[in-house]
Amino acid sequence: MKITKEDFDILSVEDELRADALCRDLLMEFYNDLTKTLPEAEATAIANSADYFLRDFVIGMMQKNFLDKDLNLVRQFAGNWYIVNRIEPAMEELSSLLSGIMEFYSFLHSAGFIDDEFFSKIKKECSDVEFYSSRIESFWNIKEDGYYEWERECSLK
Repeated sequence: MKITKEDFDILSVEDELRADALCRDLLMEFYNDLTKTLPEAEATAIANSADYFLRDFVIGMMQKNFLDKDLNLVRQFAGNWYIVNRIEPAMEELSSLLSGIMEFYSFLHSAGFIDDEFFSKIKKECSDVEFYSSRIESFWNIKEDGYYEWERECSLK
């Protein structure tokens, strides 16, 4: 599949639909690559984690380009969006999602879609489990109007 970073820029509804379709195709390539070395069930779980991050959060919610290395999308996803959009956010589930996200970006790196610097940044964001764990804990401890302060610490804005 030949893609460029610009293929995933989102400036309109049409761009969002195009980026979503391209992302779906890329995720299918990712899944097929995973099935070369993993059982189908494991490959499906990993690809589903990447799909949830990319299509629900990055494209659907944030309307951003997941190939833009200047963004902190993994941190925003794991430190905010995942937490407020799950009934019972849990570190075990989030760790699994982060592992899938990391595998997807590893696939992109191996295919030459992202450079070493960007991949290092993603690895760092995916491995910051102590931060994400503290975010889940502090979310459950919010009192009165404390949500706004909590949100500012890892904002989606």
